[in-house]
Amino acid sequence: MKLKVSKAQAFSLDANKIAADKSISHRCAIFSLLSDKSSFVRNYLEGEDTLNTLQIAQKLGLSVQKEQEGLYLIPPAKICEPNAILDCGNAGTAIRLYLGLLSAQKGIFVLSGDEYLNKRPMKRVTEPLRSIGAQIIGREDANFAPLVVLGNERLAKFNYTSKIPSAQVKSAMILSALFAKEDSIYREIELSRDHSEKILKGMGAKIESKILKNAVEIKIESLKGKKLDPLNIEIPADPSSAFFFALAIAITPNAQGILRNVLLNKTRIEAFKILEQMGVKIQYIITSETYERIGDIEMTAPSSLQAVNVHQKIAWLIDEIPALAIAMACANGTSRVQNAKELRVKETDRIYAVVKNLQSCGIEAYELEDGFEIVGGELQKACVSSFGDHRIAMSFAIAGLVCGMEIENAEYINISFPNFLEILASITKIERD
Repeated sequence: MKLKVSKAQAFSLDANKIAADKSISHRCAIFSLLSDKSSFVRNYLEGEDTLNTLQIAQKLGLSVQKEQEGLYLIPPAKICEPNAILDCGNAGTAIRLYLGLLSAQKGIFVLSGDEYLNKRPMKRVTEPLRSIGAQIIGREDANFAPLVVLGNERLAKFNYTSKIPSAQVKSAMILSALFAKEDSIYREIELSRDHSEKILKGMGAKIESKILKNAVEIKIESLKGKKLDPLNIEIPADPSSAFFFALAIAITPNAQGILRNVLLNKTRIEAFKILEQMGVKIQYIITSETYERIGDIEMTAPSSLQAVNVHQKIAWLIDEIPALAIAMACANGTSRVQNAKELRVKETDRIYAVVKNLQSCGIEAYELEDGFEIVGGELQKACVSSFGDHRIAMSFAIAGLVCGMEIENAEYINISFPNFLEILASITKIERD
């Protein structure tokens, strides 16, 4: 699908239908398998990635009853050995978390995905799992899917320090630790997204986190055959999805808006803090703090955006960096992103994709090994590629509000934000070919 976005005039946006949080939706489907009672989940994200995660859970024995109010997730007595390949589609979260869970279950499990997922490195997860007894076979020594998991119900305890702050690696290891013989310890050099810890603790798992001088240490107590409590949760709006419309407000003169019912976990709103540094006026209005902090985000566009250097807390804003690049392209001065080499191994090489597309739009932009440098200027209309990446597609669709834009292969937007175009169409004219 080719998406054509027209230049926008000043607007006032009240967004109350932003896509549900993708990270939490993935985890609700997977974690429901850890209980012996039915979970109830409201506002589950019906994007391609999260639906793939839910369908895999069903192949493992989960029953799903869809009601008007939400989903009843009814777990099996024991995770079943499937008679088909577990297709993760484009979902890196799904394949990595399921690797952790299924490594500790009896059976043979084959995990695969689409052409993009099967190019993404998996050794960051398979290597630590194999070090505690997991049996995982795959291309290039289990670095690329398809991956075959030969489940082992007697995984060893571990005391592991991760070299990268990754919520996916951490979550996979926590899931395996719940089924280990004894208690385990996981460390990361800085705090990554902590939804897994929060949700699992809410389900009764004994997980303790503490901040050390140079690391975050997490102690995970083995379940020793016990089951967790079921979930009863309403999933808030995804801050990573909401950020696209925060960007829309930031780059459109005289625009203002409110983004409602957004997850305000501190590890998820760092990109909004960067926009504040660039001059955007933002207020956070807390409405709930049951499982996670949730609230509304009120925003007003500045008269102009200022350049910024981003090199800290990268794990907290890695998904939003492509969208931040658009703000940087519209800012006064030269902006720089560093310590973000992880962008090279996302759905596509996002460093290359961002720089290539910005250059097509007449912006001076340069690749760095671990980020990029962008000289703010005047965006020009162009026809750019999504590179098969939903976040690249949405970032440049929002850029179109400034100058008009055409995005090739924009269908990948449906992976994480099915109603993105509906909200965008309330701001400006769009066409789909």
